[in-house]
Amino acid sequence: MELPHAALALIVAAAATLSVAVAYDPLDPNGNITIKWDVLSWTPDGYVATVTINNFQTYRQIMAPGWTVGWTWAKREVIWSMVGAQATEQGDCSKFKANLPHSCKRTPAVVDLLPGVPYNQQIANCCRGGVVSAYGQDPSGAVSSFQVSVGQAGTTNRTVKVPKNFTLLGPGPGYTCGPAKVVPSTVFLTADHRRKTQALMTWNVTCTYSQHLASKYPTCCVSFSSFYNDTIVPCAKCACGCEHKTCARSEPDSKRLMSASGKSSAHAVTAVRGHVNRQSAAPLLQCTTHMCPVRVHWHVKLNYHDYWRAKVTVTNFNYRTNYTGWTLVAQHPNLDNITEVFSFDYKPVVSYGSINDTALFYGMKFFNDQLMEAGPYGNVQSEVLMRKDASTFTFRQGWAFPRKIYFNGDECRMPPPDSYPYLPNSAPASLVSSASVVVAFLVLLMA
Repeated sequence: MELPHAALALIVAAAATLSVAVAYDPLDPNGNITIKWDVLSWTPDGYVATVTINNFQTYRQIMAPGWTVGWTWAKREVIWSMVGAQATEQGDCSKFKANLPHSCKRTPAVVDLLPGVPYNQQIANCCRGGVVSAYGQDPSGAVSSFQVSVGQAGTTNRTVKVPKNFTLLGPGPGYTCGPAKVVPSTVFLTADHRRKTQALMTWNVTCTYSQHLASKYPTCCVSFSSFYNDTIVPCAKCACGCEHKTCARSEPDSKRLMSASGKSSAHAVTAVRGHVNRQSAAPLLQCTTHMCPVRVHWHVKLNYHDYWRAKVTVTNFNYRTNYTGWTLVAQHPNLDNITEVFSFDYKPVVSYGSINDTALFYGMKFFNDQLMEAGPYGNVQSEVLMRKDASTFTFRQGWAFPRKIYFNGDECRMPPPDSYPYLPNSAPASLVSSASVVVAFLVLLMA
C-alpha cells in the first residue's frame, strides 16, 4: 500500500522537526557553536583563511582534551600549512614531488595546538588545547581560532567551493553541524580603530548540541535533603547507567585499576589534557549505587523570617577527570531573588524576556574553578541566600527544591517527585492516598 504524497511529505516534515527538537535546550534556546571561515588573501593556487570557532552556548563549554573540527573538501583541495592548529593526519601526499602539504586528506580532522608552542605557530585565540569557555561564564575565552592555507582550490569568489559535511567533537560526540552558508564578508577594524578592512569571502557553519546524541545515559544526578526532615533523598539507582562500567571502591583500588590498564594516574591526567588518545580518558568511577561521574546535592539549610538558605555541593566520582572551568545551572522560581552566593560566582540566565528563574553558577578563579578528581578534594560547595516572596514561598510539596539541574551543560537526573523530603506535619501523597482508600473501604463496610 502506497502512502499519498501529502501524507509522506507530512511524515518527512514531522521527522525533520523531531530531529531539530532533540537538539533544542529550553534553558538556552539560541545556544550554538558557529564556525566562521574568513578568506583573507588569495594565493597562486588557493587562499588563506582564518577559521574562528565561537561558542554561543550560555553554560556549555568544551573541556579538555578539546575540540576537533572536520569537513570534506568540495574538490581536491589540500592544506599547505596551518597556524594555531594542526591536522591529525597528513594523508597520501605522494603525488607532490617538492614541497609536501601539511595534509592531503579529503576529510581532514583539525585540532588546536597545546599551550606553550613557539610564537611563530600561534595566532590570536589559539593554542589552549582546544578548551573553549561557555559564553555566559567567560565571553573572552569562548572563542578559538586558527589559520589555514588551502591549495588546489579556486582563486576567486566564483571558483572557491565551500567545504561540506562539517563535524565537531567537543570533545566527544553530541554536536550536529549544518551546511556551510556564504554570508556577507566580515569587516575588521585596524588596531587604531581608524580603518576598516573586509574579508574577501566568508561562510558560516552552525553546530548544535544534543545530549541524547552525546550519551545514552545522563552524566550527573541530583540528591536532596533538608533541615526539616531527616530523610536524605539519594540519586536514583543506576541514574547514569550501570552497564559495562568499571568502578573502584577506594582510591587505592582506583590506582590499581589504572595501573592494570596500563595507565598510571599521571597518564590519566595527561589523557584528560589531550596529549594522548581520547579513548584513554574513559571514566573510572568510584563505585556508587547511581554510577554517575558527578552528583549535585541540594540541601535546604536554614529558614529565616524574610530569607532562606540552600547549600549546594558538587561531588566528582571520576578518578580520571578534573573538571576545570565547570558550570552548574539550577532552575527554581526563587532564583529571581538571590541576595548572596557565598563561594561561587553567579549570573542570572534570562532566556525568555522577564522570566528570571534560572541561575548559572561557576567556580571563582584560582579558588574553586577546578573540580578535582574523585577523592577527598573532589568536591566544591557553596550556599545561596534567597529573599522570600510571601505570595509564593512554601516548604510544602518539595517547592524548595530545584526543577532542573545542569552540570557542564548536561541535564542531570532528578529524584522522583514523590520522594522529596516533606514537612513533618504533612503526610506524603502516597500515605494520603492510602488513607483515603482505607476510609473508603470502611464506608463501604458500614453501608
